[in-house]
Amino acid sequence: MEFILASQSPARLGVLKAAGIDPVVRVSGVDEDLVAAGVVDPTPERVVGALAEAKARTVVGGQDHDAVVVGCDSMLHFGGELVGKPGTAEVARERWAKMVGGTGVLLTGHAVLRVVGGEVVAVARGVEGTTIHFGVPGADEIDAYIASGEPLGVAGGFTLDGLGGWFVDRIEGDPSSVIGISLPLTRRLLGELGISVARLWRSTR
Repeated sequence: MEFILASQSPARLGVLKAAGIDPVVRVSGVDEDLVAAGVVDPTPERVVGALAEAKARTVVGGQDHDAVVVGCDSMLHFGGELVGKPGTAEVARERWAKMVGGTGVLLTGHAVLRVVGGEVVAVARGVEGTTIHFGVPGADEIDAYIASGEPLGVAGGFTLDGLGGWFVDRIEGDPSSVIGISLPLTRRLLGELGISVARLWRSTR
């Protein structure tokens, strides 16, 4: 059975490889703003869940053998606002000015699709939330972090496993979810579809 990751995130790929899975990577190219705008009663959890499923469904086409497709989407819920990737240095600086010394929840939506003969036959979906306690970096440290470019393309404008880890005091929850894909939640969702994660490990293929 093929494991397809509907994401171009090197962090998600790294988590899976370290956990014994060599996924096939397919980039979804989903219009995230369009999908989010179409969510009925858009709670933060529903938005990230819908985005994760949309990404997974987009890469199913042309799949003619048994597979599981996993889509993920991460956003930071901070100060009553749900934010994704900053995109620009200006936005990243504005967000960090608010986040310093504060607490937010990194939400990662997960969707696992069971594909047989090119058709989606079952879907399991869930959201993992991890509380992030941000440190108090100095202005020069924030400037250096933004200049590195790292925070521009990651949810919430920070990482746990990269340079941003210097500015996270502690977390409450699943570290793998903050990096991009929750191993415990993904295992549970696979289980809902009748698939043992051990079946997907490279050592058992």
